[in-house]
Amino acid sequence: MRNFIFILISIICILSSCDDVAKNNISEDERNDSLNLVRYAENLDIYPYESGYKLIIRNISLSQESVFYIFNDSVKVDAEINNKQIIRTPIQSAIAFSSTQWSVFQKLNELDKIKGILESNYTKNKEVLRLVDEGKIIDVGTSNNVNSEKVIHLQADLILYTPYPTIDYSYLEELCGSIMIPFPDYLEQHPLGRAEWMKVVGLLCGKEKEVSEWFDSIVKRYESLTELCFEVKEKPTVFSDLPFENQWYVPGGNSYIAKIFNDAGGDYIWRDNETAGSLHVDAESVLFKAHDADFWRVINSYDTPFTYEKLAKENELYPLFKAFKDKQILVCNARESAYFEQSQYEPDILLADFIYHFHPELLKNEWKNYAPKYFKRLMR
Repeated sequence: MRNFIFILISIICILSSCDDVAKNNISEDERNDSLNLVRYAENLDIYPYESGYKLIIRNISLSQESVFYIFNDSVKVDAEINNKQIIRTPIQSAIAFSSTQWSVFQKLNELDKIKGILESNYTKNKEVLRLVDEGKIIDVGTSNNVNSEKVIHLQADLILYTPYPTIDYSYLEELCGSIMIPFPDYLEQHPLGRAEWMKVVGLLCGKEKEVSEWFDSIVKRYESLTELCFEVKEKPTVFSDLPFENQWYVPGGNSYIAKIFNDAGGDYIWRDNETAGSLHVDAESVLFKAHDADFWRVINSYDTPFTYEKLAKENELYPLFKAFKDKQILVCNARESAYFEQSQYEPDILLADFIYHFHPELLKNEWKNYAPKYFKRLMR
């Protein structure tokens, strides 16, 4: 939807609060993109502000914008900004509604700050499950049914929530007094844009430099892999997903996964569609367009073994696809790989998975003996 431009010279220097940069103030009505610490995310801006940071979070799906001012506990705040939404860091406690939020805390060895999460029954993370069992992390319900009493009891500094258009969490701020921080990372279409949301957690934990270095290493690997596929002439065609409740929803041509396919040297069959979200396509149209596609990407969360025989029994159309006949279905077992918890912050690994299948001959040097982590070819 939007072209991404590199707009700053030294990320590490700025994130380390270099004196000459940190003195810059960003007014409410004026934003200087040359100071923006965000390079890829569309819904996020971070600016140096006095001795701290100004965090701007947009939600394009709801046409909303939230502004926060982040300062270390030791910093004195001028009276003129006392009436603004101020967050003191490092924070002491938080409730995280999504695994893409608490997984960054874990990576930074700050998981002890997470006091509550949603839907712990869906995670396979052993450390999180142990902390839930020990009562150190409380399961506060589901996205559609948050247990307000548990949230109030935890008295967390912050609540990181996913702002879905159909769910209103504003009542929680009034009930418990915690600062509510929207986390619309799922709206980002660029793989590096989603990964860049780690910078928000870095700010909250007072670990800006560590997160900057982590993110820069991801960018370096992702771009080096993309460069391997620049000159690819023979691009295998690929389509994605299975129908849900007899309705087939496929990623749009400007979607997150479409970008991954393209960067991996693939030819996504709905690449000309300009939708960033999902398209509702009837089964006959999918068969007509994807009948001869070389690869078929699927995320599996079944309890039972996932096989070609099972697929054939599930839907009589599946065996008609070339990718099915040639056994070129690329499957991610979400129950085993923690795909929904980790892959957002490993776009380089996700990209390498598809290059491995589309153009294995391109993986050389540090990627020479690479084995796919998330998407593997279904063999039986």
